[in-house]
Amino acid sequence: MSFLPRRALRALERFHAARPWDHNAHFHRWILRQLPGRVGSALDVGCGSGDLARLLAGRAERVHGIDADPEITDRARELTPAAAPVTYAVADALTGLGDQPYDVITCVAVVHHLPFTRALETFRDRLAPGGTLVIVGVARERTPVDHLLGIASIPLNIVMALLKNRGRTVPRPVSMTARTRPADLTFTEIVREARAVLPGVRLRRRLFWRYTLVWRHR
Repeated sequence: MSFLPRRALRALERFHAARPWDHNAHFHRWILRQLPGRVGSALDVGCGSGDLARLLAGRAERVHGIDADPEITDRARELTPAAAPVTYAVADALTGLGDQPYDVITCVAVVHHLPFTRALETFRDRLAPGGTLVIVGVARERTPVDHLLGIASIPLNIVMALLKNRGRTVPRPVSMTARTRPADLTFTEIVREARAVLPGVRLRRRLFWRYTLVWRHR
């Protein structure tokens, strides 16, 4: 949103600081729609406070969430019912996935923190035949299409903040306390690298400064 005047940017920052809503959680239900009705195992990479892992438990017999942040992982355990088939571990996203294959691997707003191609190769190698990889990611804006989607997202972002918070000021959700960083790769670069690693992968630009990637292991 660097095209906006500085005063407008500050006003938007104040507005959203008072009425935060989780852009990543907005895609959780969409992620579930990409998956089979029932699966054996699911892995959520960069699970944060465990919101998506708990949703995946409605589809999978076993869910494992990993995150590099010990504090947010502890919080995920606290928020997850003891009876839920969900486990968590503090682990590196590239070296801590273990040896077992998973039927589903999800990764939301995390892959831009990692070496992109190596991350895709790691996820591919841990996906069972017939399994599904779903990524919601962040790309660096560069093209006119990127900027147009960013402009369209601004008023929608305000509307969503008002609707989700019923116009009230609210504290920041636990899921939004994780560390963030800007993306390095553009969407064009992401598409090129993803297609080289994952034949038949589907990628789409999305509103709210996100893109989606879906790949099924044949």
